[in-house]
Amino acid sequence: MKRLLVAVVALGLAGPAAATDATAPQTAPERWKEDRTVVFDAAEIDLAAFQWLARAVVVFADTPNDPRFVQQMELLAALPEELAKRDVVVITDTDPAALSDIRRKLRPRGFMLVLMAKDGTVNLRKPFPWDVRELSRAIDKMPLRQQEMRERHEPAPR
Repeated sequence: MKRLLVAVVALGLAGPAAATDATAPQTAPERWKEDRTVVFDAAEIDLAAFQWLARAVVVFADTPNDPRFVQQMELLAALPEELAKRDVVVITDTDPAALSDIRRKLRPRGFMLVLMAKDGTVNLRKPFPWDVRELSRAIDKMPLRQQEMRERHEPAPR
């Protein structure tokens, strides 16, 4: 549907209002709501914009070529639907020199995986990659996630 709208706007088949809406810049939470698999760069976003909306998984490394970073991103990409089901937004920061707000707040040393609750508190820090299954288990133990599962009538985790 999104591609169709872009094609319609590009061909000039839609009115001026549709063209304006399609070209209006989206905020990070709006982009994430449209595509739960999008990965954000820490320099592009304000973590507070996701408070009470999503759980953040922040992956830090000193370079995008760090083998642990590469492995972590592969693990996250393997089961994106499990992360989406748990309202997870993935954020990366591989540039220590840029000193993003998120890096200043969480102060990683080298590779680090951080899981943050919807209220913005740090729930977990790991100095090595974690797979989606392990992350899902940690998320499913959070009180707010348990409440969401009851409200959505999801089966309890095993």
